[in-house]
Amino acid sequence: MSGKRILITGAGSGFGEGAAIGLAKEGHDVIATAQISPQVAALRLKAQELGLDNLRVEKLDILNPYDVATALKWDIDVLFSNAGVGEAGPVSEIPVDLVRKNFETNVFAPLELVQKFARKWIDEGRPGKVVFTSSMGGLFTPIGFGCYVSTKHALESIAEALRDELRPHNIKVQTVNPGAYLTGFNETMAETAFKWLDDEKNFNKRADVQAGFDSLLGNDDGRLDPTEMIDAMVRIVPSDTGKFRNVVPGFVEEMLKKSQAEAWDATI
Repeated sequence: MSGKRILITGAGSGFGEGAAIGLAKEGHDVIATAQISPQVAALRLKAQELGLDNLRVEKLDILNPYDVATALKWDIDVLFSNAGVGEAGPVSEIPVDLVRKNFETNVFAPLELVQKFARKWIDEGRPGKVVFTSSMGGLFTPIGFGCYVSTKHALESIAEALRDELRPHNIKVQTVNPGAYLTGFNETMAETAFKWLDDEKNFNKRADVQAGFDSLLGNDDGRLDPTEMIDAMVRIVPSDTGKFRNVVPGFVEEMLKKSQAEAWDATI
């Protein structure tokens, strides 16, 4: 596997930042992008301190058409579509405008970016690769996270369709599906529910919702060391071969297979 030119969205923190640094250390030319300028400045400083001249950091808010137009001028081999946000809380009462916003960032904007890069590669007559950061939640629905994981369920379907549609053009498509790693993303997502949940208005009560979050995130299986996932991303993203779907860690993959099998016998 020769060195690749890799664009990463959502690299201002968490998996994206870790993968950007890891891929650069492996010798790839990385354009790590972040949504806001303070994240850009912070990652540029880290790259400088690490002596990673091949880690370029730029601003790319995937909802900003001017940022996207600029990004399309970059010459890349791999698009690592990692940017995402999360809204949590009971789907039975979550304000629908929050659901729309979650889909805009996690599904519609990434799809539009992929479409544009795919067209660029096809017009130039050269291969390409797209890797989406999905989630274990793209394959099952934990209570309290229905809104967020519905965006990842949608992303799974879109990725499957793109895989088959783009294969004749020598453009590969993969997903990476992290388990519950402790990057801070899940914990801050859980907090979003309490911006709108009101015990005087909602039939879902704050204490019950919090207890549900605690049961999922308050144990070792919900607070995994993200280094394992970052290492997997560094291996998977530039590779010319591999599985379409990549769930990490292994015990989560087994749990998901069991959950999907049991779904056929689920009752109302």
